[in-house]
Amino acid sequence: MMRETIPADEILSKAYAVGQYYGFMPLAALAAKKRGAAKTKGYPETLSALALDPVAETVAGFLKQCQHLEPAPSARQPLFVWHTNIAPGRQAQKKATVQFHALGTDRAIADAVIIRALVALTRDLFHEEPVVRINSMGDKETRARYARELTTFFKKRANGLPEECLERAKCDTFDAAEFAIANECAEDLPAPTEHLSDASRKRFEDLLEYLERTETPYELARDLISRGNVWNDTCFELVVGGKRVAWGSRYNDLTKHFFPAGMSATGAVLHLASEGAIVKKVAVPRLRFHFVHIGDEAKRVSIRLAEDFRKARVPLAQNIGVESLTEQLGLAERINSPYLLIMGRKEALEGSAILRNRATQVETTLPLSNLIERLKAVA
Repeated sequence: MMRETIPADEILSKAYAVGQYYGFMPLAALAAKKRGAAKTKGYPETLSALALDPVAETVAGFLKQCQHLEPAPSARQPLFVWHTNIAPGRQAQKKATVQFHALGTDRAIADAVIIRALVALTRDLFHEEPVVRINSMGDKETRARYARELTTFFKKRANGLPEECLERAKCDTFDAAEFAIANECAEDLPAPTEHLSDASRKRFEDLLEYLERTETPYELARDLISRGNVWNDTCFELVVGGKRVAWGSRYNDLTKHFFPAGMSATGAVLHLASEGAIVKKVAVPRLRFHFVHIGDEAKRVSIRLAEDFRKARVPLAQNIGVESLTEQLGLAERINSPYLLIMGRKEALEGSAILRNRATQVETTLPLSNLIERLKAVA
């Protein structure tokens, strides 16, 4: 049976662990570095013209807190971050949220890593295997084309559709499409993926390839639609016990209201009912290893290994979504781990990784078959 209410302490500790192993930094730690800076600005006036759904409102609140981070996330320096409304030393929230975001990157690996992190956390918290349902609404070009197709569809089917569906179609064809899906009154409703632009189709195919190559189960959900004018391209949900517990999508246009130049961004919000009194501080162990990977082959392997490292409690951190080797090494320097675990395309294809002692620069090649045992021996 699905867990209905989860202790806030458990949510926080497991979110910390998942964030660490999948390469997401806690927003609380980043914001702490900016204490004493100018107060966070209010919500941009431009947001008042948007009809934000509840998840979009949550993401907007997150972006508001990100405005003063330095350096600001960008294509040169993307930021993978997680956030929750559960805070140590404070009363537990009855309605908890955990968010995972990738700011500054348009690569499909960002979506894939967020999905994997959500699956790991959801599985831990609900003690059930979540179902990942995924679709793509495409970019602005695709959404406009799909909206026209829906308008034509509702006009042609006017005689066989409920009056409420037709009334909704006059104001918002996507709203009408969701109504038709929920009420099972339009089995032949056009699918958005049939109208994707070339760029959106390529991005969607790249994501599906990442999921398949990392053995991440998913279902194509042609009936999964993102409404509003803040979401674009990939959208997905996690379902546990027949109930949606998490929703995610790209939201490039929403970032323009918080960052002058805007940026590519994707994120997801997990909703939970929580309980407890004052939330305890999470004990974060010293990280002995920092996993550095170069190239797509190594990235795919690192996504698969993240869960193995976490289950074995190997004191390791990594930044899967960060492409730059220099930036990964810089992040490792900040954490000051004694060892680097390095994997390039050659090592990924050979099934090995290089362990480097940062103090002596001595390197040892380790096979992946017994990598965890070797690392635990060193730790």
